[in-house]
Amino acid sequence: MRQTSYNAGYVVGITLVATIGGLLFGYDTAVISGAEKSIEAFLILPLGLSSFVHGATVSSALVGCIIGGIISGFLSSRLGRKKSLLIAAALFFFSAIGSAFPESLLLPYGQSSGGLLVLFNIYRIIGGVGVGLASAVCPMYIGEIAPARIRGRLVSLNQFAIIFGMLVVYFVNWAIANGQAIEWINSIGWRYMFLSEAIPAALFGTLVCFVPETPRYLALVGRGDKALAVLKKINNSAEKAQSILDEIRQTVSGSARGKLFSYGKIVIIIGILLSVFQQFVGINVALYYAPRIFESMGAAKDASMLQTIVMGLVNVIFTVVAILTVDKWGRKPLLIVGSAGMALGMFVISALSYFNIIGISTLVFIIIYTASFMMSWGPICWVLIAEIFPLRIRGQAVAIAVAAQWAANYLISSTYPAMMEFSGALTYGFYGLMAVLSALFVWKMIPETKGKTLEEMERHWKR
Repeated sequence: MRQTSYNAGYVVGITLVATIGGLLFGYDTAVISGAEKSIEAFLILPLGLSSFVHGATVSSALVGCIIGGIISGFLSSRLGRKKSLLIAAALFFFSAIGSAFPESLLLPYGQSSGGLLVLFNIYRIIGGVGVGLASAVCPMYIGEIAPARIRGRLVSLNQFAIIFGMLVVYFVNWAIANGQAIEWINSIGWRYMFLSEAIPAALFGTLVCFVPETPRYLALVGRGDKALAVLKKINNSAEKAQSILDEIRQTVSGSARGKLFSYGKIVIIIGILLSVFQQFVGINVALYYAPRIFESMGAAKDASMLQTIVMGLVNVIFTVVAILTVDKWGRKPLLIVGSAGMALGMFVISALSYFNIIGISTLVFIIIYTASFMMSWGPICWVLIAEIFPLRIRGQAVAIAVAAQWAANYLISSTYPAMMEFSGALTYGFYGLMAVLSALFVWKMIPETKGKTLEEMERHWKR
């Protein structure tokens, strides 16, 4: 049996704690899928508001995600990766309670009003800040802890946790709504959906207290002794730990923090385009509006929830495919294959929509589309964002990339209802076109990072 050159139990244990942040990311963004029609019935329709307001309310957490992405660079650089995760956990917990009971002793319970709509959106935005922060810091934390030869798999676990969080909340939402009258779901059931998030948020905050700060951040701020202690635990070798620390110190010699374009503009542009393409292919439309999409195909509400769970299971399975292959096949091949699968799925769905064909074929191609995303752009985008940026600019560069991702996410998700009213065929055709362009972008611009240390990637950009 081949011996590992690192403490596998320790590294995996730390990684699993960090991935609870990813689980909460998925939980918070997908909880709205089961509640959005109830929110429409409880807050939007009684006030006579438009479909645009409905779309903006469903997507309001994404405003917070943009904010969280923007501030992640400052927090992760000034406070550290670990403290940033603790802040994210607190935001998740506060948002879960506030979104469930937005009246907050300020307004009469259960009465629709403009003020209640505003408060609900504020609490969702707070949760979104937690999502934006976790989406940037969790893969960064794992990437800075993980040994190079398994870094792709470990960072991909964060995407698995995101998808698993979505799957869990699909089950939770279905369990809450199953067998209940629609009136109860629209008045009370949706509150339980949001409140359920408080449990994993409390668990995450507790466990993060017991994990170490990353050795690369500790070295960055001049705490080499503590960085060495963590590296010894990770690598089972004082000699190897010292060698890694020496290599890290070489990359941060002179100044702990560099100017954003210290390594040229291309690495920043690649990070931004990775994030934008991950959203412009339309994946979050499928995630946020899944029950409504299936209902539009003729499924009843309970059946649409079950079909959403089936889709969630497919997502989990194909994320595992990415985890098992990312460090064998590399990042670029998976991304290009995934783009091709997404393009096929969306172009066929566009054609089916144009000819008003509704049935099992539509479900099949939605699954082809989402499976292609989950084995490629879902996890690999986060892997690359955690890998490609040099240490001295990593905090601010990741913040820019993640903020761009959430801005693109908000644009795509909030405009979906209005776009569908105009033309379903053109909407899905647009997402298919973006998938084609994403493949060309990967082929021309993305460097392969498989098996390279973070410090080797830094030397790549220096050249």
